[in-house]
Amino acid sequence: MQHVFIVGSKGIPGAYGGYETFIDKLTEYHQDSHLIKYHVACKSTENGDVEYHNARCFKIKVPNIGSAQAIYYDIAALNRCCDYIVNNNIEHPIVYILACRIGPFAAQFQKKIHKLGGVVYVNPDGHEWLRAKWPLPIRKYWKISEQMMVKYVDLLICDSRNIEKYIHDCYKKFHPKTTFIAYGTDTRPSKLSDDNDLYLNWLAEKGLSPKSYYLAVGRFVPENNYETMIREFMRSKSKLDFAIITTANDKFLEALEKKLHFRKDNRIKFTGTVYNQELLKKIRENAYGYFHGHEVGGTNPSLLEALGSTDLNLLLEVGFNNEVGEDAALYWNKKDGNLASLINKADQISAAQIEQLGVKAKKRIAEAYSWKHIADLYEHIFLNGLK
Repeated sequence: MQHVFIVGSKGIPGAYGGYETFIDKLTEYHQDSHLIKYHVACKSTENGDVEYHNARCFKIKVPNIGSAQAIYYDIAALNRCCDYIVNNNIEHPIVYILACRIGPFAAQFQKKIHKLGGVVYVNPDGHEWLRAKWPLPIRKYWKISEQMMVKYVDLLICDSRNIEKYIHDCYKKFHPKTTFIAYGTDTRPSKLSDDNDLYLNWLAEKGLSPKSYYLAVGRFVPENNYETMIREFMRSKSKLDFAIITTANDKFLEALEKKLHFRKDNRIKFTGTVYNQELLKKIRENAYGYFHGHEVGGTNPSLLEALGSTDLNLLLEVGFNNEVGEDAALYWNKKDGNLASLINKADQISAAQIEQLGVKAKKRIAEAYSWKHIADLYEHIFLNGLK
């Protein structure tokens, strides 16, 4: 039995986010395995263990100490992993850390886990140090922390080939050992029919109708390029709507309104968040097109979900997006007028061309990004290393 300890997500079940969905799917696909036992750290307001998908989910009580919470949580979770390994005489454990938050402590934990006969794997996530939401000192910390974790780790599992290339280019002196395993997505259609009341009521409430809206889904932060998408959509001649499903960020919203005056354009519709995954899938399926403006990070979950559900996808041309979309999408850049011109062209594309792009997109997802495929790759790495 190979014991795998996973640290760095908010935990399962019930938390939403990229890492949480990944662990949920990984444990779901491996829940009947007699070869792997998962131990998942879960951020909580209490201590205790629960079983979920045959994984042991151990709760870590985290005090409310502001932005230092995440670092405290990872360190506390790693200490608990080490204690459990010792107390249960576990041989050759794998400790898999998600994200590079605890670089200053990486060397001591690697040494401690090596003494216990284990190895440390890390998922470096995306370029966290580039995210505009962080103040400069925190961005500097992220970069230094990343460097130290790359140095003191046995294997980096990158969910993007571009991230893997970046690790080798930037940290060549450490001779990092890496492998590529993408993030996954669900490939089945929504369980909701086109005439489902939940979907129709959502459309009516937002002033939308099927196939008459472009869509963007993601966190409302500057690096996802909402400013460019909204400005260019306003410049376009499109008769369709632009529905934006995103988190609340009033400060950023007001800053954009001051710059763009988008509230004067009735086509721009901020629709709030949608946490019902079947409804969100149906909204994607019936969008005319999907905008993806993310430029920081690895394989982005919302991009995979869009390619698996929406036929016409318009992606910001950066390495992360190109490697996923390949020839199954259309691409835009941030130059003035570029996206507006593409939107005008996209409005005129024939139904047959859109359908052809949709078939390519779904084929791409099914072959390279299905959760079954991703879970199989992880099983191989956990049981065989890089052999």
